[in-house]
Amino acid sequence: MEEMEITSWLALDAIKKSKAAEIVESVGNLQTDHSMSVFCVIEDDYLELLYSDSAANSLRRYEDRSEFEQAIEERKEEVGETPQDDEEERDYDEDEEDEDEAEFDAEDETEAY
Repeated sequence: MEEMEITSWLALDAIKKSKAAEIVESVGNLQTDHSMSVFCVIEDDYLELLYSDSAANSLRRYEDRSEFEQAIEERKEEVGETPQDDEEERDYDEDEEDEDEAEFDAEDETEAY
């Protein structure tokens, strides 16, 4: 990864709005967080445009697609955008208990009539 400090949001916006730029993902929100990363691809370059309201803005260039995708996942984890519920960690017993309770409640309602 190579990194270059960019002093102006306008420079980052110019890169982002370029016709050649394909926006892959945006992570973060400047209104609620202190930074936002925009991941884009321009020809064979994998770039992260890092907007910040408290630190220096920067442009990061990744060597290949796998390093780029790993950076996206890392940024999502930092911001808290990754899904918390993995299939492997899911407790299916709780789901069955919820279904049983719903069926029990439905039976109670029909008996009341």
